[in-house]
Amino acid sequence: MTPKPTVFVVDDDPAVIDAVTGLVDLIDLDARSYLSADDFLKEYEPTGPACLVLDVRMPGMSGLDLQRALAETGSTLPIIMITGHGEVRMAVEAMKAGAAEFLEKPFRMQELCEAIQAAIRRDSEKWRRLEQRAGADRRFEDLTPAEREVMDLVIAGKTNKMIAEELGLSVRAIEDRRARLMKKLEVKNRAELMALAAALEPA
Repeated sequence: MTPKPTVFVVDDDPAVIDAVTGLVDLIDLDARSYLSADDFLKEYEPTGPACLVLDVRMPGMSGLDLQRALAETGSTLPIIMITGHGEVRMAVEAMKAGAAEFLEKPFRMQELCEAIQAAIRRDSEKWRRLEQRAGADRRFEDLTPAEREVMDLVIAGKTNKMIAEELGLSVRAIEDRRARLMKKLEVKNRAELMALAAALEPA
């Protein structure tokens, strides 16, 4: 089961951290806060739906530096950038690098709340697809090579008779293999089989 979504907050201002984590508590999400980008990087592990509320200007590693560091690892963690220095250049750079939102301090808490909820929805959908793929992987691993062969031909739209002719087997043998693979994959028809196979496609 996917864990409860987490909102990570990275800001060198304790007052901002208190305000943001208080908001996160109000919307029933978990909050984890850090006073520096380095502290966050040392502890961060992607374990479920999340987003990152990140200050742009901080001593040491800046928010933009952290955004780049995460991108280099292949992370797709949604990032909401916040800044007290409304520089257009920084906002453009952050958004081009994939930031979900860019808010200027002092921002309205409702605005931040909406940005967090949108980011969590997006990331939750990503984790849902990953879970579907993992489940599909486990089920497909249980198929024998012969069952996989029949499955591919079923997905291609071929009838049992056509598959039997192609493989040089009896229709009854194909029916048996098809029944076994459908049972293993927990699908009832070709449409469900195709949907399961689609879950294995790259996002």
